[in-house]
Amino acid sequence: MKLINAVPEGWRDVLAEEFEQPYMQDLAAFVAEERRSYTVYPPKTEVFSALALTPYDQVRVVILGQDPYHGPNQAHGLAFSVRKGVRPPPSLVNIFAELETDLGIPPARHGYLAEWAEQGVL
Repeated sequence: MKLINAVPEGWRDVLAEEFEQPYMQDLAAFVAEERRSYTVYPPKTEVFSALALTPYDQVRVVILGQDPYHGPNQAHGLAFSVRKGVRPPPSLVNIFAELETDLGIPPARHGYLAEWAEQGVL
C-alpha cells in the first residue's frame, strides 16, 4: 500500500506530489523497516490522526515542535498531545504556560488535544 493512501482524503491532493518525492519514499521505507524490528510511535493506524481531525481547508493555526514522544501511551498522532490519563510532557506543559501567560487561558486538566485539532489547530 502506498503511504499516500493512508492520508485523509482532503489532504491527499495537497500532499500527493510531496509523497512522490524520493526523500519521502526513502522515509516511508525506513519507517516500515523500523516497524518490523522495533516499536515505533505513534501506532501505524494513528500516524495521520492530526490530518483526520483537522481538514486542510479548516486549518487556522499550526504549532511546530521538535520533541517527539517516544514512550508508551504518549504519541497518538497529534503533536504535543497525550491521551487522557497520561501526564502531559514538558513541551505541552510549556505550551499551556505560554497560553496562560500570553492570553490568560488556564492550563487544561489533561493533555489530550483532539478538541484543538477539531477547531483547526494543526
